[in-house]
Amino acid sequence: MIAVIGSGYVGLTTGACLASLGHPVVCGDVDLDKVERLQRGEVPILEDGLPELLHAGLAAGTLEFVHGAVAAAERAEYVFLCLPTPDGGDGRADLRIVHAVVAEIAPHLRPGAVLVTKSTVPVGTAAEITAAVDRPDVAVVSNPEFLQEGSAVRNFLHPDRIVVGSDDRAAAAAVAALYAPLGAPAVVTSAASAELIKYAFNAFLATKLSFVNAVAALAEAVGADVAEVTHGMGFDERIGPRFLQAGPGWGGSCFPKDTRALATIADDHGVPFPVLAATVTANELAKDHVADKVRRAAGGSLAGAPVALWGLTFKAGTDDLRDSPALAVAQRLAAEGAVLTAYDPAIGADLPATADRPAIRVAADPYRAAEGAAVLVVLTEWPEFRTVDLARVAAVLDGRTVVDARGVVDEDVAAAAGLAVVPLGRRGRFDPDRSPEPAGGAVA
Repeated sequence: MIAVIGSGYVGLTTGACLASLGHPVVCGDVDLDKVERLQRGEVPILEDGLPELLHAGLAAGTLEFVHGAVAAAERAEYVFLCLPTPDGGDGRADLRIVHAVVAEIAPHLRPGAVLVTKSTVPVGTAAEITAAVDRPDVAVVSNPEFLQEGSAVRNFLHPDRIVVGSDDRAAAAAVAALYAPLGAPAVVTSAASAELIKYAFNAFLATKLSFVNAVAALAEAVGADVAEVTHGMGFDERIGPRFLQAGPGWGGSCFPKDTRALATIADDHGVPFPVLAATVTANELAKDHVADKVRRAAGGSLAGAPVALWGLTFKAGTDDLRDSPALAVAQRLAAEGAVLTAYDPAIGADLPATADRPAIRVAADPYRAAEGAAVLVVLTEWPEFRTVDLARVAAVLDGRTVVDARGVVDEDVAAAAGLAVVPLGRRGRFDPDRSPEPAGGAVA
């Protein structure tokens, strides 16, 4: 039997997918209400394909949910730790929950059990857990996840590779064998290498996105089109076409936290890693760049200006607002006095102000969000934004400009509706730096 401790985003996906491979899985969580809802087949997160796997596992009897870590772990041959490791505020991952759970379950693990860290943890964590468990009959294995929100089930069931690391190679091979039905290559390493792979992976992708967003700003300045530039780059197999889309910056629950953590690990060990600082700086500049476009489209000042936002989540296909670049841009706009109304298909209620986001009124559809707005800003790449009736948008929008930070609005269709699109990475037909805002629906 496999136990999965923690039924959050990673734990629930891991448990449901392992059960779909035929393994008996029990998921333990400290939140009794969540456990009861999962037992009823209620999925608390937006993730394509996850409800179907959950229902199938419950119906087949291969997936169950229990209250508490010990209740799950004491029966299992393999115990997967899928626990939160948030930023501790200094760039270091906060491992208090991990260590608390390990201390709780260690005396109850069956002889020969394998303890698997699925959570993203700093290099050296497997060694710390091994010392804390202090049982020679229990092996500790690092098995980092590479799931993307919105496509996590697909990522799990069709992986590029399975990374498994341990100083006990037999235990590592046994964990790798759990994934054998997927047919993916297994990368078996030391525990330290597996832990570093995850941080290096996320930081590299973040660096790639920051680079592309800087290229997009340069393309605008020199009269090039970033989509054409990245298309030409992507043919080279050393670069590849993925993660070359310009946008309002990167965010989410992993990239910001893991990039800071890798920089901190390097600093703690006296290893200069300046590219990580540049990656973070470039990401902030990308958000500033979008806010600058909105300000210019509003006539140079956002004081009291009603601004419509399409998209709040950090990416399409998820309801996750953590470190969302859309909210970071919104924060910049609100700081200059903009009044914000938004629509996001995954967010159904107004967002109150917090330390890292402004108060945002959430509308029921994209048209209501646009009503009376001086500027419309597209911040998340939800597919439905490609098919919105732009003539209807133009009828309710007070201004004429759409700042499209995700490249989803057809400029020709917008022009026919009397709207001017300000894109990222190229000069649009309406450039607020060179032309006055078109009046009366006429687009320059």
